[in-house]
Amino acid sequence: MVNENIRAREVRVIGADGEQLGILPFKQALQAAMDANLDLVNVAPTAKPPVCRIMDYGKYRYEMQKKEKEARKNQKVVDIKEIRLSATIEDNDFQTKLRNAIKFLKDGDKVKLSVRFRGREITHAEIGQRVLERMAQETQEVSVVERRAKLEGRSMIMILAPK
Repeated sequence: MVNENIRAREVRVIGADGEQLGILPFKQALQAAMDANLDLVNVAPTAKPPVCRIMDYGKYRYEMQKKEKEARKNQKVVDIKEIRLSATIEDNDFQTKLRNAIKFLKDGDKVKLSVRFRGREITHAEIGQRVLERMAQETQEVSVVERRAKLEGRSMIMILAPK
């Protein structure tokens, strides 16, 4: 809250250069801010009495927006990359999928492994589970299992997250 929007009789005032001005009546604190051609900003509304600071509010808001923009620029969005396997996957195909999974995990993305069962393969879901467990075992130095293998419809799904 700024200037006239502050609803308190007495406030603890901090000056423009950081020195304590003490507890002042609200009108006197507002007058001190106006004399300095600055704003009275409530920085700790829950304190007893509320703490207000004399500062340039427009400049303060601009600095905060700049910090938020910088923080947004530096954050990494985690994507989920999906790798589809089959229950009867051959070794060379498995190695290719493994290389891709390791590359995704090193880039900081999560990997969703799915085994799609076709036809009567669903009766031997343990084969698909072994394929997923093998993939988790091979990638264990760069990943952790976020979600264990679970059968959902005709697919078995496992999620790996980067370490």
